[in-house]
This record gives sequence, C-alpha cells and structure tokens, in this order.
Amino acid sequence: MPVHIHILAQKLRERYGNSVLGILFYGSCLRDPDNLEGIADLYLIVDSYYHTYDNPCLAGFNKLLPPNVFYMEVPWRNTTLRCKYGIFSLDDIHAGTSAWFHSYLWGRLSQIVRLVYTKNNEIKDDICKSLASAVFTFISCVVPVMRGRFTCRELWQKGLSFSYNAELRPERQDRAVGLFDYGSDYYEKITHIILTMPLFSTKVMTRSHGLVYEVRIPILKYFYSRFLWNIRFFQGKVLSLLRLLKGFFTFENGIEYIIWKIERHSGIRVTVSPRLRRIPVVGAIAIFWRLYRSGAFN
Repeated sequence: MPVHIHILAQKLRERYGNSVLGILFYGSCLRDPDNLEGIADLYLIVDSYYHTYDNPCLAGFNKLLPPNVFYMEVPWRNTTLRCKYGIFSLDDIHAGTSAWFHSYLWGRLSQIVRLVYTKNNEIKDDICKSLASAVFTFISCVVPVMRGRFTCRELWQKGLSFSYNAELRPERQDRAVGLFDYGSDYYEKITHIILTMPLFSTKVMTRSHGLVYEVRIPILKYFYSRFLWNIRFFQGKVLSLLRLLKGFFTFENGIEYIIWKIERHSGIRVTVSPRLRRIPVVGAIAIFWRLYRSGAFN
C-alpha cells in the first residue's frame, strides 16, 4: 500500500475518531499508485452516521442517500495529498453489496479494492464478506444478459459498461472496458469460482485463448434481465443527479471540483458565472444541463 494512502487514512481516522470501522481504497489512483497529483478515492466505513457527524442534517442526508462525499487535502513533504472520500455505514456496505437493486456500490466494490484499515479482525471479516458479495451480485446480474458462449473478459466488459451507463459518469466508455486489463488474473479467478457454483449450471470449455463459459438462460429471463438493467440506467441517472446536488453542500468549492473532475475525464469545460456561484442549487442544475448538452456524461 502506498505510504501517502496510509497518511490520508490516518488523517481521516483523526478527523472521525472512534466511529471509523474501516477504510477502502479504490479507483483510478489505485491503478496508478505512484501518482501523487491525482485525487485518491476512499470509502470511510463507520458504525453510525449519527455517531460520525456533529451535524444531524449531514447524518440524515447520509442515511437517506449514501454516501456523503467530502474532499480533503493533506500537506506532505513538498506536495499536497488529495482524496475524495465517501462515508458509508457498515450496514449500508452490507446492503449495498448484496441487496441494493442499483449497481452503485456492488458495481464498484466488485472491482479491485484495497483494505487500508480495519478496527479489528471481526470488522475485517465483515468487510471482506461484503466485498465477496459485491462480486457475486455483479456476476449474478450480468450473466442473464449474456447470450451464447462468453469469456471472462466479455462478461466483465459488458457488466462494467452497464454499471457505468447506470450513472452519470464523466468517464469515456473505453475506461470501463480497460478496467479488466488492469486485474485480468483477479477477474479470471473470481469469475471461475462463482460460475462453477451449482447455482449457475455453467458449461466450461477450454480453448486456445482461455476458458469459455456457457450458461443457458431462458429467453424470458434474458429479456426480463435486460428490462431490469434499463430501469437501473434510468434510476441511476436520477440518483447521480441527486448525489451531485448533495455534493454541492458537502464539498468546499464544490462547483469548481465537479467541473474540474468532468473536464479531466471528458475534456469538456463549462464557464461558471458569479451569479451561479452565489446560488449553488440553481448553479448545479444549470451546470449539469450545460455539461449534459455538451456530451460530458455517458
């Protein structure tokens, strides 16, 4: 684990005290650990929202639509370490990786993540079980929309693309496809373990380019599963917009951060007028519409 990630994690533990149960590291900086210029993505797992915040409104918003997302900078040596962290309760981590209809959490935590800190071994086991549940949920929701024979790569490329499309993601579509190549061995191993469970009745074939899987999906189940993903696509756009609007109240300089984030991934820049800066909610809606019209979101 990079030293600077431990430093950021320690600062979060100091900020939130005994409420912190665990810290997860994920995202683009995980795939480029030597990059000190990026913004690390962390999840702070807490025991209770109302134990975490002094402000009950923040706790209520976090419970209503998790996570609350915050930004932190830490001076270190001759640079500044930056991270964006979302706060989840342990209960929501459990639910979000196994019971949530939308892919927001199980789509992310089925990918490669690193456990930076846990309060004790019991919490560590709980979090690891949730990470395993995320992978199982992801594969269970993607397999029914696969037709015919498929490779592990094809399964994850389709699933990650679907998961990205179920949000207002500023990243280009090929970013979802490229995630597989970063940890192909990991995805191959966990996919084989899950697909060979009796639940899936999978036929496994060995070919020159690797393993090929075949799961017989009834046609009605296939169309029903596609229908469910279409609902996720619509639901995700609404939830993403609500989380963006909420972010304007949790981020310092939230408008600047979100525009910077979108410009970094899409190359599209929107100018913010002083009037929009004075009215965050109206500014958020106006900026979102301009970015959407410019093609910044998938």
